[in-house]
Amino acid sequence: MTERAPRDAAFADLIDLASERLGAVVVAANDDFFAPKENLITASAPRWIEGRYTDRGKWMDGWETRRRRDEGTHDWCVIRLGARGIVRGVDVETTHFKGNYPESCALDAGELATGSEAEAHWTEILPRTPLTGDAHNRFAIDGASAATHVRLRIFPDGGVARLRVYGEVVADWARLRRRGEIDLAAAEHGGFVVSCSDMFFGSRNNLIMPGDATHMGDGWETKRRRGPGHDWSLVRLAAPGTIRRVEIDTRHFKGNAPGACDLEATADLVGRPDDERIVWRPLVDRVPLTPHAVHVFEREVRAVGDVTHVRFNIYPDGGVGRLRLFGVPR
Repeated sequence: MTERAPRDAAFADLIDLASERLGAVVVAANDDFFAPKENLITASAPRWIEGRYTDRGKWMDGWETRRRRDEGTHDWCVIRLGARGIVRGVDVETTHFKGNYPESCALDAGELATGSEAEAHWTEILPRTPLTGDAHNRFAIDGASAATHVRLRIFPDGGVARLRVYGEVVADWARLRRRGEIDLAAAEHGGFVVSCSDMFFGSRNNLIMPGDATHMGDGWETKRRRGPGHDWSLVRLAAPGTIRRVEIDTRHFKGNAPGACDLEATADLVGRPDDERIVWRPLVDRVPLTPHAVHVFEREVRAVGDVTHVRFNIYPDGGVGRLRLFGVPR
């Protein structure tokens, strides 16, 4: 079942499976005459540059096809997701496309081997649905199966600025367990930052993205705290496991890194993270953090057994690029 979602759709808090930062790739499109298909998954918000033209027409920050003159046909674009997962919602963004957006769209999903996109068996997860121009078109999706690829179909033609495919990673745990120690918090393995105290400057899910942070906006950063207390992020591990090593990367945070941090772990979190019945065990005692540096803690990690969630506390506030929780899955 698919339904139009409100602007503050809950699924937007999930991982964008089509994010180029997660490793997603635009594989193919039948046409991208006016604007290249690769723009669909660009991480930044779409831009408008007044008066900028190419030799094919107005420059647009998105994917745009030529005008169709053959009735009953449509355009399409295939994306290989950054991680295999279950799609829970999509945002077909048409920002800046005001007189040239598609009338409607549909979305298909499939589980394909790399290189077999041309022979894909697709399952429709979003039936043909009207679009609004210069807007976020958010749709909740129910009942989808795990997929490695999605195909966006637009009717009959036009431009889409961005496509965000929100969902939950479904990892190949038989393969991952053979590797031994892995990053149990990694987004590409199914880790997820459930909640945080604040993320005024940078999203909490940046903490667990692949690769190193490239700038301050590519990390988790809170506003300046003017009262008592401290900031925190709550990470749900990709699988229950034993944590052996912690890496905290504050690179690019030169004047706004936290002064210190500690980590707590639990296997009891089944409800709200502030539930007083949850037993939080110290994983790493409070340690100082240095700006613009990679911190590795191994001897400092306490033996607490298998855990499912980790609470990362920073004192009193600030920014962190990446958090890695290396260990062995159960």
